Amino acid sequence: QVHLVESGGGSVEPGGSLTLSCVDSGRTFSGEATAWFRQAPNKEREFVAALRWSGHTYYADSVKGRFTISRDNARKTVNLQMNSLKVEDTATYYCAEGHPSLGIIRTSRGYRDWGQGTQVTVSS
Repeated sequence: QVHLVESGGGSVEPGGSLTLSCVDSGRTFSGEATAWFRQAPNKEREFVAALRWSGHTYYADSVKGRFTISRDNARKTVNLQMNSLKVEDTATYYCAEGHPSLGIIRTSRGYRDWGQGTQVTVSS
C-alpha cells in the first residue's frame, strides 16, 4: 500500500524553481529519514537529498547549493525546494522513507517505502 504521495512537479525553464512536497498519507512520517531520489529516462535512479528527523541533511553533489530539503511540521510534509534548475535535472522525482544507516543513506537500499513519483521537466 503506497502511502507516500509526491506533488509539485511540473515544467519550468532553465534557471527556474519548483518545490516538491511529500506527504505520508497525512500522518507523521514513521521512518527515521525521508529522502528524494530521481530517475531520468534510460538512467538509473539516483539520490538527490535526505533529511533525518534529527535535522541532519545530505545532498548529492550535483544539487548542493541549489536544492534544499526541509520538513514542514504544520503540513506534515517533507519538501524539496529546487532553485536554478538545469535541463539535466529533468526526471521523475520520488519520495522515500526508511531507517537508513549512514553508510546507505544515499542509496535506495536505505529506504523501505516509496511514492509513485512526480515529473519535473526543465526545458526552454
